[in-house]
Amino acid sequence: MASPGVVAVAADLNSTLLEGIGSADLKTILAAAKPRQFTANSVILNQGNPAEHLYLLKRGRARHFFMTEDGHKLILKWLLPGEIFGGRALLSKPSSYLVSVEAIQDSHILVWERSIIRALASRHSRLLENALATASDYFAWYVATHAALTSYSARRRLAGIVICLAELIGQPVPGGFEFDATNEELASAANITPFTASRLLSQWQRNRAVLKRRGKIILRSPEKLLLHTV
Repeated sequence: MASPGVVAVAADLNSTLLEGIGSADLKTILAAAKPRQFTANSVILNQGNPAEHLYLLKRGRARHFFMTEDGHKLILKWLLPGEIFGGRALLSKPSSYLVSVEAIQDSHILVWERSIIRALASRHSRLLENALATASDYFAWYVATHAALTSYSARRRLAGIVICLAELIGQPVPGGFEFDATNEELASAANITPFTASRLLSQWQRNRAVLKRRGKIILRSPEKLLLHTV
């Protein structure tokens, strides 16, 4: 029987995975998940590990990252409440996670074991369709990112990352939208050096497009920021 806390997610969580699923089936799907909590900066899953679980971010913030062979950490897609990760658990052939995921805020997550989520997907075709839609969105994100890396300047890439994060995870504050990100994290996401990221952010702060604080960025004017990428 589903616990009230788990079933309540159907009412207040906007998740592509759960779209179009009837209330009775939704309760069955949610009841099969195990709620877990992860503290900020903890790793939720590691690349290369067997893909044995599917995860749905219920509350908090997380992001994908990839560790290169030489130990370089590449920051990838940020995750918002309602999004899933660990989708390889749905594949018929056992596989491994391609990337890692870490919590960037204290996070509440629903977790399905591979055998359970695959059985649910076989009974509820809409669940599998929704997971495929998410995979399509991730591929679109990858294409856009690859295009930016090959076609845009370092300045344009960093500006795009700042604007995207402000829209995605920013909180409204007096004068703009504030989000948590270090120079190193922004540099990794834009595929530039931390020195270049620091130099550009300092320029944009002098132009009053952004405001830098320790570990935080306030986007004050997307228009000014884009103007200074030309």
